[in-house]
Amino acid sequence: MTDDWHGSLRHVRAGELSGDTNQTSGMTRLEAVSGSTVGSRKVWMGETHVAPATNSGDHHHGEAETSIYVRSGHPVFVFADGDREVRIETGPGDYVFVPPYAPHREENPGDEDAVVIIARSSQEGVVVNLPSLWAPVQRPGSTER
Repeated sequence: MTDDWHGSLRHVRAGELSGDTNQTSGMTRLEAVSGSTVGSRKVWMGETHVAPATNSGDHHHGEAETSIYVRSGHPVFVFADGDREVRIETGPGDYVFVPPYAPHREENPGDEDAVVIIARSSQEGVVVNLPSLWAPVQRPGSTER
């Protein structure tokens, strides 16, 4: 007899992360916890690697909230605030929050890989690649951009 309310814990080993998720140029996303890897329904978690002297493309993550933990390197998170570009310089142990639909990019000006751990309020790795930080972003149910 199985108790339906007793779900099984899932263990994803470091070497088992999957690159079979949406990608953005200049970075590599690996998923650990997702609908496809462990059957999660409300959270996505994984990591992103940005090589030295590399920038990602501009992108957003739809309606998902994103929490980022910097594991190694000194990535810079860039977003637009009105007509100015804002840069958040980070280091190991720092956290960054990215709100829904916020266009941004990651940069790695350093000489070592930048690795960040990501958690999202969606079961999948939602990625919408953009031509620039100022590109219009259509939100579902809204006529505004």
